[in-house]
Amino acid sequence: MPAKSKAQQKAAGAALSAKRGETPKSHLKGASKQMVESMSEKQLEEFASTKRNGKPEHVSK
Repeated sequence: MPAKSKAQQKAAGAALSAKRGETPKSHLKGASKQMVESMSEKQLEEFASTKRNGKPEHVSK
């Protein structure tokens, strides 16, 4: 499942970094904090590897 916005892709990248132990979990905020707990490493990789071309910065609900 690809990320739907640039913000979602960035949050997934931050969560993936924390899940791998590259950055401390205490540095996470907002969506990335929730993502690290609720998603697997494979799911985070899929979100973080999404291309940014043509993606909006944020998606309205």
